[in-house]
Amino acid sequence: MTAQITEKLIYEGERYAMCTNPLDVYLSLSELGIEFESTSTALWRGYVGTWEIKDDRLYLIKLNGTLNDGSEADLETVFPGYPNRVFAHWFSGEVRIPQGKILNYVHMGYGSTYERDLLITIADGVVTRSTVQENGVSDDPAAKEGYSIGAMTTFGSNNAKGISE
Repeated sequence: MTAQITEKLIYEGERYAMCTNPLDVYLSLSELGIEFESTSTALWRGYVGTWEIKDDRLYLIKLNGTLNDGSEADLETVFPGYPNRVFAHWFSGEVRIPQGKILNYVHMGYGSTYERDLLITIADGVVTRSTVQENGVSDDPAAKEGYSIGAMTTFGSNNAKGISE
């Protein structure tokens, strides 16, 4: 699996790359039958969410993706009646925000290591603590700062006009 495009997180007034996919938990638990189409090797899940932690609560505030039928999806596609934000009450776990220079690139998932990780622990959508994990210091002055994707392949939609199944 190729390194993946991250989810986005707004936390304490800053924008971060988030190496956690809280929506995956919801999609696996729901009976909505919503399935996203992967259009890139760097986006196997088929969507990108923008999240916000406000008043110690995790919210999904934006969603962009492509459904298996080729149609575009947004927040209201997954959460009808909620076009602006959804409280992520279904999510308990750790949100990982890589920071600093890259120490070790891994061309798979979110496996690369950075100088430090901001780890935010969440229970039922509510922040319970945050810590910083130090992973080392880069001795390479040319090392990239912050999370990035090295390469990706884009696929056409399986359901594009003129293509039959």
